[in-house]
Amino acid sequence: MPEGRAGYPAPFLPLSVQPCAVACLAALPIKPLPAHRSRPINAAATPTRLGGRTRRSRKQEAMAVVQQQQGSEGADTPAVRSAGDAARMVWEESKRLWGIGLPIAVGMLSMYAISSITQMFIGHLGNLPLAAASIGLSVFSTFALGFLLGMGSALETLCGQAFGAGQVSMLGVYLQRSWIILLGACVVMSPLFVFAEPLLLLIGQDADVARESGRFALYILPSVFAMAVNFAASKFLQSQSRVTVPAWIGLGALLLNVVLNYAFVVLLGWGLAGAAAAYDAAHWAIALGQVAYIVGGWCSEGWTGWSPAAFRDLWGFLRLSLESAVMLCLEIWYMSVITVLTGDLDDAQIAVDSLGICMNINGWEGMVFIGLNAAISVRVSNELGSGRPRAAWNAVMVVVGEALLIGLACMALVLVFRDSFSVIFTSDADLRRAVSKIAALLGLTMVLNSVQPVISGVAVGGGWQGLVAYINLGCYYIFGLPLGYLLGYYFNFGVGGIWSGMLCGVTLQTLILLAVVWRTDWKAEAAQASSRVQKWGGKAATDDEANKPLLE
Repeated sequence: MPEGRAGYPAPFLPLSVQPCAVACLAALPIKPLPAHRSRPINAAATPTRLGGRTRRSRKQEAMAVVQQQQGSEGADTPAVRSAGDAARMVWEESKRLWGIGLPIAVGMLSMYAISSITQMFIGHLGNLPLAAASIGLSVFSTFALGFLLGMGSALETLCGQAFGAGQVSMLGVYLQRSWIILLGACVVMSPLFVFAEPLLLLIGQDADVARESGRFALYILPSVFAMAVNFAASKFLQSQSRVTVPAWIGLGALLLNVVLNYAFVVLLGWGLAGAAAAYDAAHWAIALGQVAYIVGGWCSEGWTGWSPAAFRDLWGFLRLSLESAVMLCLEIWYMSVITVLTGDLDDAQIAVDSLGICMNINGWEGMVFIGLNAAISVRVSNELGSGRPRAAWNAVMVVVGEALLIGLACMALVLVFRDSFSVIFTSDADLRRAVSKIAALLGLTMVLNSVQPVISGVAVGGGWQGLVAYINLGCYYIFGLPLGYLLGYYFNFGVGGIWSGMLCGVTLQTLILLAVVWRTDWKAEAAQASSRVQKWGGKAATDDEANKPLLE
């Protein structure tokens, strides 16, 4: 098996892809990682002196040996030296990844299903309400989701590495800081929802679609504040691998959403307003359920009560949160831009609706990979925090390979059922034909979106958000978006042209990120994780006044 940096097995890249990846990487101004010297995070047990001699208990000696080996091969997972070793490594790592990722994926699928079910109920009200809901959910709600989920990723990095380093007491403080920052961000974003109609008219949307979309965006504003509470809480729980209860909470909220949609839209005839009310209620059910689980005594190690330390170092925490938000927003908003661009095409209502259905299907698959994204972020951050670089590298290889296989399977299903899967959203024959025409692009998108999110999860686990943000900006908005606009409008390829050009940006970004992962010195990353935990947690962990709870 070929070996990469630091003697770890190299990931497989086809020969046709390697020159492109290396060329793209060579053009990047990437500085080599600093060669930090790894040192133990926790001091070794203090020896006692009796009769002029230093004496340690067996437990103290064992702890000292383990701490001296942090970051070295002695404390790390064994190297892969044969096919049997590789098979065992893949099996064990798959169990760890899916043990974390599957419940997270169930929870995310439940949350995404809330949006899909809302669209399904609205879709049977007519094409105009469906277009309004598509823009409201895929543009405005996704805008907020991307920003808040991205800012919450800072918590993913810090909590994951602190948990791996054994500084569990700081997790609750990090969570409270994140809540403060995310709820403040919701207040800042609120005008986008309040003034959605004039904003849509400003960028050229159809007047009727803009009016209905503006109404719907205002109705779903309460769900944005619920997302802020939910995303921070979920990152806190994921870092400790507490993922089963949140999955059940998500399933319960999904059931509530179905019942409320049927009651409000079908029985009471409230239309868009009723669907939005069901959407808001389901999101708040998830948020309040997770908060109750955290503060109710089930997470007593990480949650020790409300603390004044949450108000300290807010600026530094905000900076890391913004880096994370920019990285993820540039990814999530990128595909939302397609919906906005199609608003100026001929027969805009059919174009927006067909694209909305495809994006909805793509989002279902994407929720699975958000689960894997969170799982690999937890695995990488925990292993780097524990000083185990080879274990982190093994996790990266396994998750990329498995994600690619799932993406190919999803593409095959879309191509087989290209003429029929849209029936669950609409009975309009013209709209179903329009969806069938762009199904091939949907399949290709699903393959690319299988690998790209998990690579982003590696970036979050390693704390590389700033670098990835620059890569996303260049690949998506400097290369992919202008290319999509040219193909769609200048060359008159319509929705297919816009989507094809933007897929080129996703392809370039994925290749560059794979090359960055290939080059990474994982031993240096483990040392950097140690420094990060000491910077953010060491001082606060020993500051009794800072950690004194405000409320028990």
